[in-house]
Amino acid sequence: MDAEKKELQSRKSEIKKELKLLFKANMKITDWDIPEADDKKSAEILVQIFQEGLDEIKRDIEEGKYNNY
Repeated sequence: MDAEKKELQSRKSEIKKELKLLFKANMKITDWDIPEADDKKSAEILVQIFQEGLDEIKRDIEEGKYNNY
């Protein structure tokens, strides 16, 4: 296993935990702003937003924006 993969694998659970915390924080904010919000719909929209962000990062990677980060 190469160094990058080994390092990131060692932090995998922490990365996932942070992602879930970001998701839950945004769910709470949505509930505060819209008390009658449909939580399932809000969760689905949040996942779409996260996916759009990940897709942007993937494009940036393909364009070489992180080659010398």
